[in-house]
Amino acid sequence: MTDEISQVFDADGAMFESIGQSNGSRFWYASAIMDLLGYEGVPAFKQALNRAIGTCTTLGIPVMENFVQVRVTRDGAEVEDCKLSRFACYLVAMNGDVRKPQVAAAQAYFATLAEAARQYMQAAEDVARVEIRDEISDREKSLNSTASRAGVTDYGLFQNAGYRGMYNMNLKSLKAVKGLGDSPRTLLDFMDKRELAGNLFRITETEAKLQAQQIRGQRPAEQVATQVGRQVRNMMIQNTGTAPEHMPLTGDIKKARTRLKQTAREFTKLDAKPTKKALPPAE
Repeated sequence: MTDEISQVFDADGAMFESIGQSNGSRFWYASAIMDLLGYEGVPAFKQALNRAIGTCTTLGIPVMENFVQVRVTRDGAEVEDCKLSRFACYLVAMNGDVRKPQVAAAQAYFATLAEAARQYMQAAEDVARVEIRDEISDREKSLNSTASRAGVTDYGLFQNAGYRGMYNMNLKSLKAVKGLGDSPRTLLDFMDKRELAGNLFRITETEAKLQAQQIRGQRPAEQVATQVGRQVRNMMIQNTGTAPEHMPLTGDIKKARTRLKQTAREFTKLDAKPTKKALPPAE
């Protein structure tokens, strides 16, 4: 199996490149990429595909230029498929199941294609951070709406209660401890993947508890936010022994977005160069 995988995503990616097709631009069918990445079922692969589309949207890169829904005829039947650009293939691989050796091999292969992707573990972290950070923004809006319906009138105090529960200190003190001081930027823009995921879980579960227990009033809502934050804190300490306030910040997420956009540009340049002869389009 290992030899077969290395043949698919070896140094020159001969098999991957050979299934690419050209029709005005270079593309790969999602169904073919699914097979190369070792997915046996469509639902599991679609999770990676949908996350890749979400990342593309978050970066402000045109989705329709990278993910094109099509209907093709195979074995006499018309089926749905998706044309993926090289960058789309890269995003799918980075959002794939890393337990699959094919996915790991694909990530390593894409790391050889563009300067911005060479440190592919960093690239995978960038993709995850951008995706989670964007989801936090959406969930915070939803929590704000739920809190308002529960009678919260000072959202700042309510939000701070959640941070106190998770970090054992208020947000201002936490920024000082983390080294962000008086910066107007949010700590969320500098957290690593795990800390972001912890905050996403905290926000989601706070909203769920407000709804399930039909909490009403500013103080009761703050108490819920603190309780949920403390539960997430205890879980994180139990798993690694490190309190979340002691987790170091990582790079600015704006730079992560820039690196991913640079990768998209470099992959586009690659397909502007002469490529190996592609297989004929599927009938």
